[in-house]
Amino acid sequence: MQIESLKVFCDLTETESFTKAAQINHITQSAVSQQVSSLERQFKALLIERSKKKFRLTREGELLYKASKEIVQIYERLHSQLQELRNIISGTVRVATIYSIGLHDLPPYLKRYLKSYPTVNVHVEYRRANQVYEDVLGNVVDLGLVAYPTRDPKLEVVPLRKEPMVLICHPEHPLAKNKSVKMSALGGQKFVAFEADIPTRKALDKAFREHGIQVVPVMEFDNVETVKRAVEIDAGVSIVPRTCVKDEVEKGTLVAIEISDADLSRPLAALYKKNKVLSTAMKQFLALLKEPLQ
Repeated sequence: MQIESLKVFCDLTETESFTKAAQINHITQSAVSQQVSSLERQFKALLIERSKKKFRLTREGELLYKASKEIVQIYERLHSQLQELRNIISGTVRVATIYSIGLHDLPPYLKRYLKSYPTVNVHVEYRRANQVYEDVLGNVVDLGLVAYPTRDPKLEVVPLRKEPMVLICHPEHPLAKNKSVKMSALGGQKFVAFEADIPTRKALDKAFREHGIQVVPVMEFDNVETVKRAVEIDAGVSIVPRTCVKDEVEKGTLVAIEISDADLSRPLAALYKKNKVLSTAMKQFLALLKEPLQ
């Protein structure tokens, strides 16, 4: 019996998916099934109830999962400590991130990190916020990057920084001549919004309610890039992270305006599963993410 087989069994138990367990371990679904069958033969016990309705462990499977989790964590902790002793920083860091962070905030950090640790492979997935949480909890990734983090007893949340938000509009929009405006200026404006389940949308809706503002939603999108394209054709105004419109402001296709009477800064955070053994590569990556860029 190998540690790898126990890890595959743990990943399968936590994701309840042969597809995801295969993805995490870079093997085929058939290989996952074969490793489970091998464990069942070795322990002479049925570990998973074969049912199409729902994934479910047998009592023997639950016992093996608990023991396997401890064994895998001890092994990963030992491996990390040995690397630290030898000052080795290598391996793979798997990251799931929302689009705005992944496309605009993360790249300069990645560039600096890979320059310092060229033997580390950083794999980045761009996901909706709810999917980032699912991937972290399911061990599909090591770290998640989100805005407006939600507390979960199964997750460790590492605050990173607060990111300013700005009002954006077309250069010929009536508000474009202002360097700053009050929230009241948004009343009755056509507004290009994020979709209702996205944390930034929820935070903006709350801010509008607190200021007694009603905007006129004209479009809803699930990512900041599409929001910007809609504002560029003068479909309406929007509020987005300042870092996301740096290029458009420099090119003159969008105007960014400060909102003077509301703090709309959005908190950014990294997530990882509680009790997860962080490799040296992951620790260094997290430490870098907490540093301000020069």
